[in-house]
Amino acid sequence: MTTRADCAAATQAGPVGGASWMTLLLATACGLIVANLYYAQPLIGPIGHALGLSPQAAGLIVTLIQAGYGLGLLLIVPLGDIIENRRLICTLLAASAVAMAVAALAGHASVFLAAAVCIGLSSVAAQVLVPFAAHLAPEHVRGRVVGNVMSGLMLGIMLARPVSSLVTDLFGWHAIFAGSAVGMAVLTAVLARLLPDRRPVPVRYGALLASMWELLRTQPVLRRRAAYQACMFGAFSLFWTTVPLWLAGPEFGLSQKGIALFALAGVAGAVAAPIAGRLADRGLGRPTTALAMALAAGAFLLGMAGTPGSMPALAALTIAAITLDFGVAANLVVGQRAIFSLGGAIRGRLNGVFMAIFFAGGAIASALGAWAFAHGGWMLTSWIGFGLPVLAGLYFATERRPAAAHR
Repeated sequence: MTTRADCAAATQAGPVGGASWMTLLLATACGLIVANLYYAQPLIGPIGHALGLSPQAAGLIVTLIQAGYGLGLLLIVPLGDIIENRRLICTLLAASAVAMAVAALAGHASVFLAAAVCIGLSSVAAQVLVPFAAHLAPEHVRGRVVGNVMSGLMLGIMLARPVSSLVTDLFGWHAIFAGSAVGMAVLTAVLARLLPDRRPVPVRYGALLASMWELLRTQPVLRRRAAYQACMFGAFSLFWTTVPLWLAGPEFGLSQKGIALFALAGVAGAVAAPIAGRLADRGLGRPTTALAMALAAGAFLLGMAGTPGSMPALAALTIAAITLDFGVAANLVVGQRAIFSLGGAIRGRLNGVFMAIFFAGGAIASALGAWAFAHGGWMLTSWIGFGLPVLAGLYFATERRPAAAHR
């Protein structure tokens, strides 16, 4: 649907093509911002030791960052539908710079944990930028633009852990947070200068939040796409939560550097995002979705190939990581392209609901993966991972083609 607000927003922002410098800027910004969510994940050991946290309490570092991000998806991202977008984005980035600086300088656990919540909350700036990119793009290239921006976001997710490990190995864990604080400050200044103006039609905040449930209730495309991606991102989170444990174990015996290099291989999967966006623009969202789910399921079967600890097994795991990341990124872009077609004036709320649901799926699957690995090793973990995209595929198979107007 196209509304008067959509037209006004497009006029203010000025449409851009899929290969413009603005798209590149937004992709880079999304990658840098979302990386803040993942820097701490491989560092909970050294951070917990430095701040006097027990191994059990150190898990709060990641948990609080994720909790802050989840709250931000529901409470802050929808503000993109009612607040001038450039101001909202730059405010969040400035808060992110402060939060990362506090984390870098923290000498007490309570200070760092408070900063962790703020890191999660402010990192939702990336999810304000994604629908902003959709507003900038004409309809016929919207999938391509969203795909290019999401490729930057996926690169940020995939690169954050290995970069964090390598920087910590060279300079200590404080360095990654300090470096990001500087990066967020610079990014704030750049976007404040270069982002176009976009002023949505004001709505009361209470009514805005209430409308999110109504959107979930009345928009089947939103419900389905959120459910598909919850399963897919769950498989992604389960894999990347447990595969470092598998690689560090007695079978493979990889060092932290070796695991970081393995994680870098998964970055190749980010190439799926722009490809999927182009396919969605051509009306091929449905077959792209089916292929993405098949690739994700197949990745877990491939990850069980070979004798544990052997070079063929390590090679199979590497290919599995790339294949899984490819499938998850492709499904994400097709899903966002579909929900953003539901209306320009509600894209912030659509994206907030969509992201919150699939992020919850990832958090649940991460916990499930840790339990499965502890009780059944890599084999049980892999079969659960295989089941998640299969479950998404079974639900996808019930989707009626005539009703699928936004694919």
